[in-house]
Amino acid sequence: MKMYLEIILLIIAIICIGYLFFYSAGILLSPTTQQSLDNKICFGSNCFSVQLAKTKAEQEKGLMFVKQLDRGKGMLFVFDKEGIYPFWMKNTLISLDIIWIDGNNKVVFISENVQPCKTLICPSTVPAAKAKYVLEINAGVAKEINLGLGSDAQINVH
Repeated sequence: MKMYLEIILLIIAIICIGYLFFYSAGILLSPTTQQSLDNKICFGSNCFSVQLAKTKAEQEKGLMFVKQLDRGKGMLFVFDKEGIYPFWMKNTLISLDIIWIDGNNKVVFISENVQPCKTLICPSTVPAAKAKYVLEINAGVAKEINLGLGSDAQINVH
């Protein structure tokens, strides 16, 4: 009986490891953020060249495993409709400012200096308002450019 239990546990472990491997490989190898950085978002005279995350795979990957984000660069998550979109820092290696922007291109929520998650279970940042876009930029930049709730965003994406 003990041998059967060990075999069943081994099979379950193999299935779980296989699922995690293929799920991770699908995210890591998905065609995502290598599109043109002609996409821009500006807050007044402060502009950022952004990579777009439009598909579910692109959005799940986000800035995972990115070791450095150049100044003036970021990632813009584009959603089909306004909603509450929580974000987490799983497998993210750099600190970020995360900015939620509604369909009227107004900043509706900001989470500054969000730190990488170094644990197995990562907390989510849940915005207090619906958004259509979410921008990730280097930590400290939102404060540096005096970004606040109600700030206007000029979004130019293809």
